[in-house]
Amino acid sequence: MTEPPTGAAVYRHLLERLDAWHAEGRRRHPGIVPCGAGCSACCLGPFDISVADVELLREALDKMTQEERTEVERRAERLLRAMEDEAPDWTAPHAIADLGDERFDRLAEWLAREPCPLLADDGRCRIYPDRPLVCRLIGLPMTSPAGRAIENTCPIQERFPAYAALPAVPFDLEEFELTEMECLQAAARRLSVDSSRSDFETTIAAAVVDARRP
Repeated sequence: MTEPPTGAAVYRHLLERLDAWHAEGRRRHPGIVPCGAGCSACCLGPFDISVADVELLREALDKMTQEERTEVERRAERLLRAMEDEAPDWTAPHAIADLGDERFDRLAEWLAREPCPLLADDGRCRIYPDRPLVCRLIGLPMTSPAGRAIENTCPIQERFPAYAALPAVPFDLEEFELTEMECLQAAARRLSVDSSRSDFETTIAAAVVDARRP
């Protein structure tokens, strides 16, 4: 009998629902979705990740070789320094809420061409099985039972007219978010991040650098 997932594994299991959603979209439209290994068009610039994503990221870092982790940390430090140069009052734990949406959006626009610290030279994500939620939402448009719609934010879809014109793929987003909230609350308690706030968000670069702090 298979044991139910516990701890961070619950969130990882939840994210697999998004992987299944994306796979279903590809099944419905064979040969049209260009997403694949080595395509890194959506892996540029800083973006927000949740406290549950931070927990998975830390686990993924612990599984790396020392050489690979050192390289990731070097890249993360470079990107974080660039952000701190523009926002010198932004310090650990680097909560996006401390910057505010407007300042973060300006930073994201300014650094829009900077590669994610987890992106290898061959375009491969170093932590693909543990990549954040936001990475799994990109690539297809989504519609929920409640009528909510999420557009496909792939930055190169205009190169593929048939791909850009794909209809939304259904996903039970409302039910997903209920479980996600439980995962966020549990991760915040385990990490004691930002006074255990379940709404804590940061960036990958900051999460990598701050993971070394006691």
